[in-house]
Amino acid sequence: MAAPNQPKTEGLTFRRFKEGQSRKDRRLSEWIFQGDESHKCPEYVLSTPPCQGSCPSGEDIRGWLNIVRGIEKPTGGMGWQEYAFRRLTDANPFPAVMGRVCPAPCEKGCNRNMVEDHVGINSVEHFIGNWALEHKLGFGEPGPDTGKKVAIVGGGPAGLAAAYQLRRKGHAVTIFDEHAELGGMMRYGIPGFRTPREVLDGEIQRILDLGVEVRLNTRVGRDVTLEQLDKDYDAIFFAMGAQSGRTLPVPGSDAPNCVTAMAFLRAFNEGRLQYVGKRVVVIGGGDTSIDVATVARRLGNITKINESDRPEYVLQGHVAHDVAAVSAREGAEVILISRATIDKMNANKAEVEHALAEGIEIRGGVTPVEVIKGPDGRATHLRVAEFEMVNGETKIKPGTETDIPADLIVSAIGQAVDFTGLEELNNGKGLMSADKFYRVPGKEKWFVGGDVLRPHLLTTAIGHAAIAVDGMDAYLRGQELEKRPKVDVRHFDEVRKWIESGHEYREVHGYYEGTSFDKGILHNFEDRSQKYIIPANELFLGHFPYTPRNKRKEIILTAEQALGNFQERLLPLSEQETVAEAKRCMSCGLCFECDNCVIYCPQTAVFKVPKKDNPTTGRYVDTDYTKCIGCHICADVCPTGYIKMGMGE
Repeated sequence: MAAPNQPKTEGLTFRRFKEGQSRKDRRLSEWIFQGDESHKCPEYVLSTPPCQGSCPSGEDIRGWLNIVRGIEKPTGGMGWQEYAFRRLTDANPFPAVMGRVCPAPCEKGCNRNMVEDHVGINSVEHFIGNWALEHKLGFGEPGPDTGKKVAIVGGGPAGLAAAYQLRRKGHAVTIFDEHAELGGMMRYGIPGFRTPREVLDGEIQRILDLGVEVRLNTRVGRDVTLEQLDKDYDAIFFAMGAQSGRTLPVPGSDAPNCVTAMAFLRAFNEGRLQYVGKRVVVIGGGDTSIDVATVARRLGNITKINESDRPEYVLQGHVAHDVAAVSAREGAEVILISRATIDKMNANKAEVEHALAEGIEIRGGVTPVEVIKGPDGRATHLRVAEFEMVNGETKIKPGTETDIPADLIVSAIGQAVDFTGLEELNNGKGLMSADKFYRVPGKEKWFVGGDVLRPHLLTTAIGHAAIAVDGMDAYLRGQELEKRPKVDVRHFDEVRKWIESGHEYREVHGYYEGTSFDKGILHNFEDRSQKYIIPANELFLGHFPYTPRNKRKEIILTAEQALGNFQERLLPLSEQETVAEAKRCMSCGLCFECDNCVIYCPQTAVFKVPKKDNPTTGRYVDTDYTKCIGCHICADVCPTGYIKMGMGE
């Protein structure tokens, strides 16, 4: 039911029971009044929230949200903005970029979805990243020099993240990249109106300032041999990415004006491609296809074009468009073809809505059949048809074929790795192989991460790099590679916070009687965060009232407004909105100081830690076990699931 002073919002607020339902598994009197028979008492159990468990780069999301909202207090004289930045970038050195373009699997996993709507994690990250750039925050000094050198092949998100983590551990790093600038897919695959170049450059420079050596316009396998790297460096990290596109697997796709999305986006991001044909057809369904379509809509067409200025010549690298001709632009007709229906496309739903608003036509549920060529060999139409899947094979429905006119056809159906000069690394499937530590099998000093391992998200590449660097660091120090935790992300460190806030700490080995009086230990605390993700049904969701999400403002363009508009569309939250949004976080698996356990304890056994005893995050309350009768009420009313009944188990 809705609270008396709150309007009912069916489908938005949390309800444990639907109309007419009740708890039938246990009599209420047994549940409440016979609790004094329990041999259990509350213990404090740290778990991983599903946002962190869903984050491929492994950020301590709950941690930096709690810093923003004011639960975890900064140390060392920092403001909360810098403290949150330090916590966030422990895993991900690109908060301003990822806060803009990451599709946010963390938000899909957020337990707040069971109340009304997820926490806007990306929007808070966006604000933190912007604040750090505006205030010129750096990463400080690198770790103590180890005397070891690591070569990184590829300067994209995985390579740069690996360089960052390696320098923090004190290893020397040299990045080899075949492009004129660093960034990989962040620069050459994502349009500037989604990732402003000054933002990307600022976040890359912070990494370089740690003392990273860079060799640009240098392709390993052509300008320097793999054998030379293996000889000169103590370890190698392969992060070449997958920056080659896949051509359409249909007859006629060898037409010169039938190109890949990777070639299209790279030419645009390098400034060579200034306009496209009158009619552009994009085949895909993911975020890349949306990027291609929206770029094509912005570039538009020009009325008079020389043969040598056709887009395919630019995409093949032969020429670059004359910028002066841009003034003669007019809108291009852009059609996106997807095998999936519009509602089932993999692309971000907001990006799909943007594309439709900008006048891009999307035809779902059809598949390419053939590229129709004219007498000059150029594509004139793309033939598509409805289909059905029979035993895993595509079967065309006869009579459903349609020819779509096209001056330029762009295939955005996948990415591929260019192994030219590095053929020995190809595992036969167009990728590289690795073990669970991201080490190349049979090569103890070779590690790998990013799209060359498995084409996926930018945040996935960043996560690969962090795990691979842990393995490289152990190898370089002559240590055994430790088993990775089941929940392999950054975790809130209760012990570190305990010591950081001025407490003494000693480890307890063997049997030890439970006590609330020994101040040298974290009494009755258990850290399950490396093996357990806390689900929504272990929280007291009734504590959280309906609170609408603070959404970032987005600039929605019409078809006419999109032409020639390359301005950023996503606007950050204000500081006040950012804090308010962080406060929507339910801090799953960690105390956020709501006082429920103190208020509802009938024995006054649960109490706030006196200020003189210096309370800290996660240790805001304490339990007097001489008073506790094991009634479990504190655990029942704990919104975050941080209190569990134990000790007797």
